[in-house]
Amino acid sequence: MTHQFSQPELFLIAMLIIFGLPYLIWRYLKIDYLAPMVAVQIITGIVVGKGLLGAYFNNSYSLIFNHETIDNLDGIASWAVIIFVFVAGIELDLKDVWRNKVDNGITAALALLVPLLFGSIVGVFLLQKSGWIGARAEHWQFVLGIGMSCSITALPILIIFLEKLELLRHPIGRRVLRYASLDDILIWAVLAVVIVDIRRLESQVLFFVGFIIVSFFFRKIMASVSEFDRWSWALIWLAAVALMAESSGLHFIAGAFMAGAVIDSSWFDQKKLDMLRQHVLIFMMPVFFLSTGLKTSWSLGGWSVFVAASFLLCAAVTGKLLAIHIAGKILRWGQGEASVIGWLLQSKSLITIIFTSVLLDKGLITSNTFTALLIMAIISTMLTVPIVSSKLLMNPSLALRDVDRPVIDPASRVF
Repeated sequence: MTHQFSQPELFLIAMLIIFGLPYLIWRYLKIDYLAPMVAVQIITGIVVGKGLLGAYFNNSYSLIFNHETIDNLDGIASWAVIIFVFVAGIELDLKDVWRNKVDNGITAALALLVPLLFGSIVGVFLLQKSGWIGARAEHWQFVLGIGMSCSITALPILIIFLEKLELLRHPIGRRVLRYASLDDILIWAVLAVVIVDIRRLESQVLFFVGFIIVSFFFRKIMASVSEFDRWSWALIWLAAVALMAESSGLHFIAGAFMAGAVIDSSWFDQKKLDMLRQHVLIFMMPVFFLSTGLKTSWSLGGWSVFVAASFLLCAAVTGKLLAIHIAGKILRWGQGEASVIGWLLQSKSLITIIFTSVLLDKGLITSNTFTALLIMAIISTMLTVPIVSSKLLMNPSLALRDVDRPVIDPASRVF
């Protein structure tokens, strides 16, 4: 007699795949040197998805990842990303950036703008072909979104790589974190611009004005209550701001970052914030990563998607390396520093995935474009550790170089 699976059983089978399969591949194939768990989870989602294995085992795929299961996974994934981005906003420390404003400003600006320009050029070419721009996108939104996707550095993945390379507490590691921290601010600012809906501009302006006013009173409340109560107030604030951002036509992720950015990290115990972040990454974000892979599409044909991903990868890598080398010339860095810093800033996967997921949700890009950007981000991220390791082996003194900047404890700025 054939067993009829209940919906809870199907959901738990999906969760078993999400948490079990990527880990077993990552750990027992010993590919942690090449790829962080995040990348493996996304690749697993792509392989399991309806474009590849799901197409060959369509009945099994449709049974397990049915509409109800996908809806449940999307709910978990959305809340995971909301909390993750919220914590990133809380831990945003502008004081560290300001202490080294000249070096940080020049380097971060070039690291953002040059690959953004190169990526935007690719975006313009993609506009000439059907199947890439989303149904609700203006041309400038599509081009700017593509450009920004090529420009992103993912701080969480960067930190994992710096720890793996034993650079986190070295001068060059601290410098890279400062550059990426400043770009972190600009990423969310650009996202807010890209997803602005001209037809709903009035409600979005009202949201921003209301957010500024209410933030003043919210900060007063947070400063006056105990840390225990602050956690509850923070969650209420997070849900409210994310809801208002979504209702105004922005995305709830933009609202989550804004909600965190107005909160002082000193209001919370740093160990508890670190623990929250780690728990979200371990227990919740894998659902987001693998379900992201399930969203990929090959409707234009695999070769078209891979060709687009190749151009995007070229724009992202070349643009970032060129930008950092220009910064090194302007700021007179030592030999080899620009190359190592440029490759470290190639770590893209996590934030690029979040960024492009917003573009997909808003209808600014198609699933084919999303797939190409996802492939670009994964390959760019996987190149980082092997290349930087080889450069450090040839010149170990690079890790110890600084440029006469004040020393900043990297533990004070994790995301």
